[in-house]
Amino acid sequence: GEYTDPDTGVPLYDLPAKGNPAIGEALEKCDAVLYDIQDVGARFYTYIYCLAYLMHECAARHKPVIILDRPDPIGGTAIEGAILDESQYSSFVGRYAMPSRYAMTCGEFARWLNVTHGVGCELHVVRCLGWERDMYADETDLAWINPSPNLPSVTASLIYIGTCLVEATNVSEGRGTTRPFELCGAPWCRATELAEKLNAAQLEGVFFSPAYFTPVFGKHASEICRGVQINVTDRRAFRPHLAGLHLLAALREYPECEVRENGLCLRYGTDALTGWFDPLETAEKEERGIEKFRAERAPFLLY
Repeated sequence: GEYTDPDTGVPLYDLPAKGNPAIGEALEKCDAVLYDIQDVGARFYTYIYCLAYLMHECAARHKPVIILDRPDPIGGTAIEGAILDESQYSSFVGRYAMPSRYAMTCGEFARWLNVTHGVGCELHVVRCLGWERDMYADETDLAWINPSPNLPSVTASLIYIGTCLVEATNVSEGRGTTRPFELCGAPWCRATELAEKLNAAQLEGVFFSPAYFTPVFGKHASEICRGVQINVTDRRAFRPHLAGLHLLAALREYPECEVRENGLCLRYGTDALTGWFDPLETAEKEERGIEKFRAERAPFLLY
């Protein structure tokens, strides 16, 4: 609904998942729309869908969209994950045929979307100065401001690419702790065994340590959870999506593990994880889609 900002007296409108009927009336009062929000570079993070919605609404009303671009905080080079199947799994946690780690700034995403999905709005992107594609947010001179409460660091944002898959299970992904998305577990997990199993996969740039934590809210609130902490030792070698696949496969071996299949498909982007899956084979199968996407996004890159 509409309310007034106490500092400026400007009317504010919410942009919920399904849009807001009052947006049309708000846009009629505008000369242009400025978009200035820090993103995290993950397909299941929803700010880009608010942006897409605004772009469609502005295109219909011939209002220009100006994006004040910001760095992709987890770098703009590594691409990971399955290409979302738009015909079956388009939702507010993943709307378009792109991989979960898509390696574009919000300005680049908007340029890509505007053409590939025929939005056709008048789009202007004000570029970041000094950012290079392989830079992470903490290698810039910008302060880290949490893009949302559960992403308190660059490391959490990076690991989120993988552990977001755990959201579709009855395992805690660390929400309600001081290390959201870095801690994963449940009261019935066996911490040391889980850590040993994951370390045996010898994934690059990461080790898993046994962890015990009690979330103050969210899944298993006030219960002791046993599981792992994901420790990134080399962020450029680390593949968070692959780690997430290994974690999900290991958790599924517990009879107590429940998976919301639809929630998993919406986050992963296809139904490839609904039955048994091999993490390495799954990641290999994703490569063809990634190569195609890399070529498709190339004309829209700004840095």
